[in-house]
Amino acid sequence: MPELQQTDPEIYSLIQAEERYEFETVRLIPSENYASTAVMQALGSVLGNKYSEGYPGKRYYEGQRNIDQVENLVKERAQALFGMDHANVQPYSGSPANMAVYYALLEPGETIMGMSLPHGGHLTHGWEVSFSSRFYRSVQYVVDPKTHLIDYDAVRDLARRERPRIIVSGATAYPREFDFKAFGEIAREVDAYFLADIAHIAGLIVAGVHQDPAPYADVITTTTHKTMRGPRGAMILCREEFAQRIDRAVFPALQGGPHNHTTAAIGVCLKEAATEEFREYGRQIVSNAKVLASELLERGFSTISGGTDNHLILIDLTNKGVFGKKAARALDRAGIVTNYNTVPYDPRRPFSPSGLRIGTPAVTSRGMKEEEMRQIAAWMDQVIANVEDEDVLERVNREVRDLCLTYPAPGIRLD
Repeated sequence: MPELQQTDPEIYSLIQAEERYEFETVRLIPSENYASTAVMQALGSVLGNKYSEGYPGKRYYEGQRNIDQVENLVKERAQALFGMDHANVQPYSGSPANMAVYYALLEPGETIMGMSLPHGGHLTHGWEVSFSSRFYRSVQYVVDPKTHLIDYDAVRDLARRERPRIIVSGATAYPREFDFKAFGEIAREVDAYFLADIAHIAGLIVAGVHQDPAPYADVITTTTHKTMRGPRGAMILCREEFAQRIDRAVFPALQGGPHNHTTAAIGVCLKEAATEEFREYGRQIVSNAKVLASELLERGFSTISGGTDNHLILIDLTNKGVFGKKAARALDRAGIVTNYNTVPYDPRRPFSPSGLRIGTPAVTSRGMKEEEMRQIAAWMDQVIANVEDEDVLERVNREVRDLCLTYPAPGIRLD
């Protein structure tokens, strides 16, 4: 990037530092991944110069002949890949996508029923500090205190009692498979819409290693990074009967012009996802996560629900005598990037919780497999047992760097 280096050496040097950091570390944050060079080239293209308020064929600016073709192509790919009647590919991210669904289908004050944030849900599913709780009435379902699984009978009882207008499935820290059929049946029983937020698991659904919500959901929202390996963006997919309301909620109600460069990059990631190579990648994500969870359990770690069905593992560190934040910072110094996280029924505060959240999408994108997961578990065990020992942390960091050098990171080329 010689032009950037000459124009703004400070920003250039920070980007270079981040490239090296992402290349030389084992990235286990489950919402992060590596986008391909092709995705990043589309993201950095001249399409970012365009302003395109409206939809294909109905813009408020001239000069949209190429932009309309891009957006139509991306919509077609999204509809085909996820098996839904209609796709809106303009949302800037997952939270605005969920907001658009509520705006389209609900009146202010009507009831949203979603998974509680401390139990694995997302802010936009009705948590108290989110717009979704301020502008709508919110009721929250939780996981079972013993199994840490969703109790669908309890969800049904809550829905019958509270009569929500929309029921939301989806999570940021739930390591098990969602029963979309059960959610759909509960929603129909209480005359509610069913929104499946698949932001974390979209790539696993495409790969066929997680249940598909399309036969049961009225609306599906997803981000396009995470397990999809695309740019930071989002999509809304829905049945035809909701298409007009969804489109009007995205524009003009909540957003202005779409980010056309992001739309194009989403299209590239959707094309990549429609391949057997990607389906194998999704299968390997789950295989890696299961092995990593099993190895951690053998080393005395306590994993929420006893393992994982997807890309994500949630660890309760209470029995290790280390708080989540302290563990995450020690792991980062050792070259293993995670995030501290609450666990269900956590007695500690969210900014210093008991847990650690990890996942396998990014390491799987680098080509790491089961044997590497065993090594990562061993390193994590060493670090957690020695969070104050800088010699141990430095040694693990060197070993991590050596491993990463043998598994190049997609989209990153270091001199």
